[in-house]
Amino acid sequence: MIKKLRHKYIAISVLSVFLVLVVIMSAINILNYSRVVRDSDAVLNVLAENNGQFPKREGGFKHRERSRDWLFDELSPELSPELAYESRYFTVRLSCEGNVTSVDTGRIAAVDTDTAMEYAEELWESSRTSGFVSNYRFIKKDDGGDTVILFLDCRNRISSFRSFLLYSIFVSLGGMVAVAGLVLLLSKMVMKPVQESYEKQKSFITDAGHEIKTPLTIIDADATILEMECGEDNEWIRDIRAQVGRLTALTKDLIYLSRMEEEKPQMQYIDFPLSDVITETAQSFQSLAKVQEKTFNVEVEPMLNLCGDEKAITQLISILLDNALKYSDEHGTISLKTYSKGRSVCIEVFNTAEKVDTSELGRLFDRFYRADKSRNSQTGGYGIGLSIAKAVAEAHKGRISATSADGKSLTITAVLGR
Repeated sequence: MIKKLRHKYIAISVLSVFLVLVVIMSAINILNYSRVVRDSDAVLNVLAENNGQFPKREGGFKHRERSRDWLFDELSPELSPELAYESRYFTVRLSCEGNVTSVDTGRIAAVDTDTAMEYAEELWESSRTSGFVSNYRFIKKDDGGDTVILFLDCRNRISSFRSFLLYSIFVSLGGMVAVAGLVLLLSKMVMKPVQESYEKQKSFITDAGHEIKTPLTIIDADATILEMECGEDNEWIRDIRAQVGRLTALTKDLIYLSRMEEEKPQMQYIDFPLSDVITETAQSFQSLAKVQEKTFNVEVEPMLNLCGDEKAITQLISILLDNALKYSDEHGTISLKTYSKGRSVCIEVFNTAEKVDTSELGRLFDRFYRADKSRNSQTGGYGIGLSIAKAVAEAHKGRISATSADGKSLTITAVLGR
């Protein structure tokens, strides 16, 4: 239990850090990309306003007016006076029919006239007015019936963006590994008080159980002596013996459950014929089902073997069948089905019922939980049997679950590893 709790703590901590890093890195890279786009569009707008040329002004470009997107204004620098010498761009003019009338590639060396025409003709057929083509940012502008497409070389900006993206991913992964390592080391320290408390609880249950056995044995012996003196018809003595029997059974179950929930329960794992064990165990419930006028069907796949503790598995089957008989409706149906599934063995116990609360199915395996509290006195159980069944299944590298298809039946499935 503590081991599983520790694993959950590590998983939740690492997942939380991962989600936070994803949000932060995504936001930073989105802002970075937006800045690349806005800076490129700012340059293209200057070119579009001045017929494909940078204006010659003393003192450089004027300060841009502050827009409503103040955050991006703060992140985007002013247009530098050196921008005309740093920028590489080309323009293509097309007629209203889409024919190229002029190409200006004098400000770029990486693109020749034919390549510029190919880009322009491709964008002419597209409905986009701005965007990226290869490493070039473009905008379209109408000019007296013609269409002028301006291209800006953004190779350096895109390269910087990609480098930052990769670095942020690598740094985030490194941070994730570091956090996972720290959480793994510190989780032992965090879980230590919980583990100590849990160990004390198990120790208390075991010690108290053994201590309770002695007075119960004495009470049972005294009741036997009184029964010899007063006769067997004394209802008070019968009640004392019945309650002592119940307390003795409950004490044994609590001690057994405490031992089963240990990290390495003391069990004898041997190969045994599972099909034969299940068939023999089910036969002992056939007569009980017949007395209660209930239908009991058994379907066991032959020649199934399992490496496990035979006594524990027998107890698991007995608990599931006993639970099905107790909580099935009058003249109901109980069925036991066992079959192999890959490298596992599935044990299904089905029973009809008057009503099954599907919202409470997850609590069936909790200690002392009773689904039908109104029948406590009739069934005589303690609400601890299914907890033992769960512990046995987990000790055999398996799991157990409860489902209800229609709210009027219950199916408990135990999957055991082989």
